[in-house]
Amino acid sequence: MRAVFTNAEVLGPQGWEVHDLALDGAKIASEVDAPRYDLSGFRILPGIVDLHGDGFERHLAPRRGAVQDLGAGLAATQAELAANGITTAVLAQFFSWEGGMRSPDFAENMAAALSMFPALLDLRLQLRLETHLTESYTRAEALIARHNIGYLVLNDHLPHAALAKGRKPPRLTGQALKSGRSPEAHLALLTELAARDVSAEVAALVARLTTKGVLVGSHDDASAQARATYRAMGAPLAEFPETVETAKAAKAAGDPVILGAPNVLRGGSHAGNLRATDLVAADLCDALVSDYHYPALIGAVRRLVVEGVCDWAAAWRLVSTRPAEVLRLADRGTLTPGKRADIIVVEAATGRICMTLAAGQIAHLTDPLAGRLIAAR
Repeated sequence: MRAVFTNAEVLGPQGWEVHDLALDGAKIASEVDAPRYDLSGFRILPGIVDLHGDGFERHLAPRRGAVQDLGAGLAATQAELAANGITTAVLAQFFSWEGGMRSPDFAENMAAALSMFPALLDLRLQLRLETHLTESYTRAEALIARHNIGYLVLNDHLPHAALAKGRKPPRLTGQALKSGRSPEAHLALLTELAARDVSAEVAALVARLTTKGVLVGSHDDASAQARATYRAMGAPLAEFPETVETAKAAKAAGDPVILGAPNVLRGGSHAGNLRATDLVAADLCDALVSDYHYPALIGAVRRLVVEGVCDWAAAWRLVSTRPAEVLRLADRGTLTPGKRADIIVVEAATGRICMTLAAGQIAHLTDPLAGRLIAAR
């Protein structure tokens, strides 16, 4: 799109300012000879960069076993992302013993489908690798190389506490059904996996991946010591630390701390862990992510502003500027000339997202802005 938007409130580093915003194709320009559109009554913000979201799963398989066309599911995912102002989306795909949509087979199919999908948005894959699935490391590395996956997070979702006490883990039967195993076979697998000491193999894997430029983090660090262990391996991203002390240790060491926007909206973690709002207030959060609900990102920003935790500029940095920096994407995250034309236009009176542009292409457009743009032509 080549256009000049006038009279809108534009979000900059210091807050809202009324000035022209020029677009020259895929980039923001300092000026351009192009049609001018009056956007009075609207606000313009940088596109959202979502570092971790698995909300796509409900589009790809709305019911268990209902996976038919991954391309159609990705199209529905893209529509939801764009409607919520997300212009760069990292799709968090499991590579796990859990089976179903979290299996290595599905991860390979998902990566292949995404590579062929004609995306308007910048859609990327994050591989969520279960650390104890050591026999599949080679397969995971091949997948990363084949599809140029630049982001891996280390997970350990094994029910260690229950297994150590000889108890039946929660959700065992459901997980077994997803994986195609009997509950007895699934329990035997979990018991065997949990008995492994995988620390050396994880460290070797991280070393191999980081030399190839892959960004590595860890998920649900339960303690500062766990975070330090992963940091020493070369995995600096702290995704959803479970305690304030862990987040403080990560921040003190310069590790980016990533928290869930749904946590902000709920007022706390669904698992009973820390409150993300408290960490934002204490400057212990670098990025908010959609986690399982794409609308949560802009909703969390509004709540932080309404509750006086931070102003719009500071809150928006958590969903745009800082996530772009974490992903090493210097071409987005602010409305600066020369950056990608990733922008969203919001109706000031209602907060409704009316337009999303990704690299200057319209990915979402609705009234009342659509009518105004048409009338102006």
